[in-house]
Amino acid sequence: MKKLVEQITSREDDFAAWYTDVVKKAGLIDYSSAKGFVVLRPYAYAIWENIQSIADKMFKDTGHENVYMPLIIPESLLQKEKDHVVGFAPEVAWITHGGTEELSERFCIRPTSETLFCEHYSHVVQSWRDLPKLYNQWCSVVRWEKTTRPFLRSREFLWQEGHTIHATSQEAQDEALRMLDIYTNLAEEYLAMPVVRGRKTEGEKFAGAVSTYTMECMMHDGKALQSGTTHFFGDGFSKAFDIQFTDKENKLSYPFQTSWGFSTRLIGGIIMTHGDDSGLVLPPAVAPIQVIVIPIAQHKPGVLEKCREVCEKLKNAGIRARIDDSDYSPGWKFAEYEMKGVPVRLELGPRDIEAEQCVLAKRTGGKATAPINGVTDAAADVLKDVQAELLASARQNLKNRSSQAFCLDEMVQIAKTKGGFITTMWCGGGGCENTVKEATDGVKSRCLPFDQSPIADVCAVCGERADRVLVWGYQY
Repeated sequence: MKKLVEQITSREDDFAAWYTDVVKKAGLIDYSSAKGFVVLRPYAYAIWENIQSIADKMFKDTGHENVYMPLIIPESLLQKEKDHVVGFAPEVAWITHGGTEELSERFCIRPTSETLFCEHYSHVVQSWRDLPKLYNQWCSVVRWEKTTRPFLRSREFLWQEGHTIHATSQEAQDEALRMLDIYTNLAEEYLAMPVVRGRKTEGEKFAGAVSTYTMECMMHDGKALQSGTTHFFGDGFSKAFDIQFTDKENKLSYPFQTSWGFSTRLIGGIIMTHGDDSGLVLPPAVAPIQVIVIPIAQHKPGVLEKCREVCEKLKNAGIRARIDDSDYSPGWKFAEYEMKGVPVRLELGPRDIEAEQCVLAKRTGGKATAPINGVTDAAADVLKDVQAELLASARQNLKNRSSQAFCLDEMVQIAKTKGGFITTMWCGGGGCENTVKEATDGVKSRCLPFDQSPIADVCAVCGERADRVLVWGYQY
């Protein structure tokens, strides 16, 4: 049987085709009959469950509680925050009929849930003693994207959306930044995706927000992926929805709100950060199978029994291990689990059993032998190595893809020849953002990084005096 890895388009020849090949042939998705809506197959959903499990614990450890809001939003409720509804209007899917009866009011399928949370807050927040409310929701949302691509942009996607409400502005601002720290930890320590963090410009912030904070990850092809955002809303939503509480001075006040979210696009980020021409390369922290046990000459006496024994040892040690005892050849299995990005392959045959050892092969490259009686510690160490290697490689790509520019011509040249993140000084004018986008055929501002160390004193675009550092790049 022909190896599946031979059927993948090279990353360097056609990155978009490579990506599509990987998501399909690694068994991540299937296309449905509804354009822009995909089936998440078990392997993809298992990756999402692992991400969800890690993040959910982080949220609960910081005092957040899970809730669930309705799927549909009355049009009159959505209209209460004008900037918010204008920002989402092009992507809203509307329900106009219930059965055969035309509805007296349209309902939208949630593109996000700020308005629903605000309505709920207005019912449950009366006193400063009711604050803060630290909520999170795991759900799906629908946004009617014109162009879709699995995980990166689909019309329905899974995500978490956190929503919190606070007595003071400072508490809410601190919450928005605290959640960005949690997102950063998730991305770097578990997904092995290094980030550039900062604040979005006025033109790029979330509809209805005072400030939007973002973590931007660099993909293998030099494009940025906005991988998680947090938003400080001030008291704008509270005023729009007439949410008031009695403060400690017994005066009526408007509370301050945040929201924050990441989605299944993180799976797309993992693919594009770590994948290679043999398919997926999964960080061990979120891999559904961390170690795949491959019997060699499994028809010979004792081989399958020993492989199953080793697999159980790994499972009992908390390692997500599986044995492939199918009748496919070892070569086919090697290719199959390379395609699926399994971090470690454990090979065990008659000679290994006789020598009381096994072979551990890393998806990132390299093999080593380990004693069977110490296989759990050896496998755990190799998994740590793979996780560290993936983060180091991604950090090197981020470094290689980061440049500075001091004029528009330099920006255009870097965008055309290298891509990646381009750091410049910026005057703060939205007109310069439009100029760059037109001159480069799509480069947009990514964020005002938290590290605001000046590299010049004038804007790279217009030449006017500038005291802000801005990071630019093409995006997914």
